Amino acid sequence: MVIQLDPEFEEKQDKEEHILSDFPDNELLEITRVERKKKSDHRYIIHFGAYNMTVHEDVMIKYRMITGSQFMKSDLEEIVLADERQRAYVEGLRYLGHKPRTAQEMARRLRQKEIGETIIAETLQRLQREQYIDDPLYAKQWAEQRITNQRKGKMWIRQELREKGIDKSLIAEALDDITPEQEQQSALLSARKKWNLIRGEVPDKRRKTGAYLMRRGFSGEMVRQVLQILVQEENFQGEDDEIYYPE
Repeated sequence: MVIQLDPEFEEKQDKEEHILSDFPDNELLEITRVERKKKSDHRYIIHFGAYNMTVHEDVMIKYRMITGSQFMKSDLEEIVLADERQRAYVEGLRYLGHKPRTAQEMARRLRQKEIGETIIAETLQRLQREQYIDDPLYAKQWAEQRITNQRKGKMWIRQELREKGIDKSLIAEALDDITPEQEQQSALLSARKKWNLIRGEVPDKRRKTGAYLMRRGFSGEMVRQVLQILVQEENFQGEDDEIYYPE
């Protein structure tokens, strides 16, 4: 029997595939052969005569699945669950290898891999316990990065974190760590660049720059403050240009 626990490891087999229910009940099943699965460094095919199943290397070692070992069908059912847990955990680590993830993002990924809800819940608890998933830290780091590097406003960041499944209270804490001065500095740097690219009179610059900041998630009050600073800078520059220096 080949129990396909991971779609990524599926491959056409020349041999007949069975399901666990095909295994005979109430009799000892002896392992007759163990072989490494093709195109997989960590999965093995365990043969019980005419039947076979695949398991992860860690599961094989844990249950001492070597040639000559004997198991009842009920033992194999336990092993299948253990293998499913291991598959979910390995898939979780692989998904985290690209970048940090939220709990909701991880759950969505595991569902795509057709892992059951009970195993998903257990996997999330394990990843959180081992600090591979940390939604509070994720929210704080995301907010800081978006304000500092991407020049996004709090409204934009709040929406992004909601979409990632972060709890509202954690979002609030992350945004509270961003001071008004930080957000204004971010908005001002972004707005000043936009302002200088716009040709035209001050009213036109105000309108276009204000709309630009709103689209980036800054509040109306923050936009008003930033535009006031930019207008003052524009007026000061204009006055400086009019200074007459006698020869």
